[in-house]
Amino acid sequence: MTHSYKGQVHRTAAVVACAALLLTLTSAVGSAQAQGRDTGRETLPAGDGWGSAGAGTTGGAHADAAHVFTVTTWDEFKAALKKGGDAPKIIKVSGTLNPAAAGCAAFAAPGYDFARYLAAYDPAVWGHDRPVSGAQEDLRAASGAHQKPAIEANVPSNTTIVGVGANAGIVGGSLQIKGVDNVILRNLTLESPLDCFPQWDPTDDNKTGAWNSEYDSAVVYGSTHVWVDHDTFTDGAHPDSTLPSYFGKIYERHDGELDIVKGADRVTVSWNAFKEHDKTLMIGNSDGAAASDAGKLRVTLHHNVFAGIVERAPRVRFGQVDAYNNLYTVTGSQKYQYAFGIGYQSQLVAEKNALTLPQGVSPASVLKKWSDAPLTAAGNYVNGRPVDLIAVHNAELPGEALRSGAGWTPTLRTAVDDPRSVPGIVGKGAGAGKVG
Repeated sequence: MTHSYKGQVHRTAAVVACAALLLTLTSAVGSAQAQGRDTGRETLPAGDGWGSAGAGTTGGAHADAAHVFTVTTWDEFKAALKKGGDAPKIIKVSGTLNPAAAGCAAFAAPGYDFARYLAAYDPAVWGHDRPVSGAQEDLRAASGAHQKPAIEANVPSNTTIVGVGANAGIVGGSLQIKGVDNVILRNLTLESPLDCFPQWDPTDDNKTGAWNSEYDSAVVYGSTHVWVDHDTFTDGAHPDSTLPSYFGKIYERHDGELDIVKGADRVTVSWNAFKEHDKTLMIGNSDGAAASDAGKLRVTLHHNVFAGIVERAPRVRFGQVDAYNNLYTVTGSQKYQYAFGIGYQSQLVAEKNALTLPQGVSPASVLKKWSDAPLTAAGNYVNGRPVDLIAVHNAELPGEALRSGAGWTPTLRTAVDDPRSVPGIVGKGAGAGKVG
């Protein structure tokens, strides 16, 4: 009995030792795998929004070694985009790229003078009945034509653009995802480009005039299978609050942060932070674009944070848009207008989102009716309480009543969180530098 017991002890000790060794080796392998993770090779998970439909979105995950680039300047970035055509490619952005580092003067056409522009088109001189024209307008347009190719970058099909570390990004550039398929944009801080040469339109805004600007941080134009994930969109050093006014109107130098337009389709926008911006996210840019947009503009928005924005989060035309588990934080500092814009032939589903509104801002303002189109808005929480957004809107704004029932049910969802937990989950996890 004693001999048998000792043998059992020795055998047990050996088993324990082997198990401990195996656990150590497994932990080491797991640690090595974690350290060796390549976010450039990651693809949109199956079932994760409209971008996963059909062939899914893989970006440049299958790139060979010759088509993996690490760039540290804007020129290197644009060169990498051109290499290999539509062959799968991964472009890793290290640090901050700035195509407008030399300032607006570098783009100005000889003879353009902003003071002369103001003098020529002052409403007291020019009036509000006709568009601006003449020498200074021609020079302004020529200056804009210099800026445009300098700050825009065309993204080809089968491309992943990913930031390296927590502080990678692009300042003043505009990513053009135009007429292509299968693109991933991740882990970047994108500071909105400044239009150096906005145009004064005296006939705009009911003939009170307005300054109109160009350039989005990113535009998805006629493209399919796009995944925009864990990026931060911001006005950075140039928020609207710092912009001057001329002719009684803000000298607007920003356009959108992200636009999805002109027949774009099958797009997933997840875990991004959209901050302190006016015209934030537009899906469909014209009521008259049925030829390109009808049956398309299918977009999923989930686990994004919209903080300090004014409008368009999103503004929708035509598309079947699924917006769930997003966090909307309205502060008292900006001139907030609305979150969801209900536009022409849109079919928006807005479910289980969380909104924080300050005192004096009614939940009725969350929805904005631009056209008569049905929507589904269920399970949304405002300041920690469930609110029927359509009912509140219709009660307070009966002249702009909205119809309930988008006419379709989203199926391409992965994890759907309780809206009460969204502020904590999305607040901690959304934006650049937070890829889990």
